[in-house]
Amino acid sequence: MKVKIGDSVLEMKSVWYDAENRAVGFIDQRKLPHSIETYIANNYSEVAFAIKDMVVRGAPAIGAAAAYGMILGYYEKEPERAAEMLKSTRPTAHDLFHAVDHMLKSIREGKDPVEAAENYVMRTLDACERIGRYGNDLIDDGMRILTHCNAGALATVDYGTALAPMRFAHRDGKRIFVWVDETRPRLQGASLTAWELLNEGIEHAIIADNAAGHFMKRGKVDMVIVGADRIAKNGDFANKIGTYEKAVLARENKVPFYVAAPLSTFDLSIDSGDDIVIEERSEDEVLYAQDCRIAPQGSNARNPAFDVTPAKYVRGFITEKGVIKPKDIWKLRM
Repeated sequence: MKVKIGDSVLEMKSVWYDAENRAVGFIDQRKLPHSIETYIANNYSEVAFAIKDMVVRGAPAIGAAAAYGMILGYYEKEPERAAEMLKSTRPTAHDLFHAVDHMLKSIREGKDPVEAAENYVMRTLDACERIGRYGNDLIDDGMRILTHCNAGALATVDYGTALAPMRFAHRDGKRIFVWVDETRPRLQGASLTAWELLNEGIEHAIIADNAAGHFMKRGKVDMVIVGADRIAKNGDFANKIGTYEKAVLARENKVPFYVAAPLSTFDLSIDSGDDIVIEERSEDEVLYAQDCRIAPQGSNARNPAFDVTPAKYVRGFITEKGVIKPKDIWKLRM
C-alpha cells in the first residue's frame, strides 16, 4: 500500500517477518492516522498481544500475523503452546485459526516454518489482488460506494478485500467516490479506511454510522462493499458491528450489497451464522473516546465487536475465484 511520509511515498505492508532478527513487524494501527509507528514482536507472546490489543486487525492480517507468530513459537521450541495462545486472542476471525492450523501441520511435517508462513502470506496477497480485479469489474465509472469498518491493506497485509476493488477501479481511471462509515466504537473507518483512501488519492467522505440510510434513501449510494471475518456454509457472515444494519438498509433501498473475502475466511465446518462466536470487548471502548469518558459515571455498556448478517442480504461474495452467490458456497473447494 502507498504510505505518504513527508514528501515521500513508500510502499509498505501492514505486517512482515524480519528473518535476520527473528521478529515480526507491524504498522501499529493504534497510532494511525496521527503517526506512523512500528511495533516489533520478538516472541510469540508479543505477537499474541499485538493481535489481542489490535496493533494488527482485520481477518487476513491477523492470519498473517499468526503465521509469523508460529515461526517464533517454533524457534522458542513451543509450537503447540504458541498455537494455543494465538488462537485464544480473538474468537471470531476464521483466518486466525486457518493460519495457525496451516503452520502446525507444516511444522509437524518437518517443513521450514519460515517458508510455510511466507507461502501462506503470499497466497493471501494473491487472493486480495484477484479480489481487486474481480471486484473492479462490478464498478462502473462514477459510482458511489459505501464501506463499513476497514477492509483495506492494513487489514490484509496489502491491497485489501473491500478496498481492493476500489483501488483497482481508481488505478484504471474510473471516477469513484467512497462513503466511509466512521465505525464506532474504535473508529476504524474514520481513522484507517479514510487514511488509506487519502494515501491512494481516492475521493471520499467520512459519515457517522447512522447516516448511511440517509444517503441511500436519497439515491447517493450505488453499491456497498464490506469485508468479513467468518463466513458460514449457508452464506451468513460475521463482520464489524453495524454491518447487519447496512445490509438491511441496502436491501430496503435496492442498493447491491457485496462481501469481499478470500477463501480462508470461509468456514465450511459451520452451517449458519448462529454458530459463529461473537467477540465482546471491553465496555470502556464505548464509554470512552480517546481516554475521555463520554458517558455518565455509573452507566454501563455492551460492546459486541461483530454482528452476523444473513445470506439473503448478500448479492455476491467477491473472492479470488470470482463472484460467488451465497447458494453456491457449498461447492467451494478450499
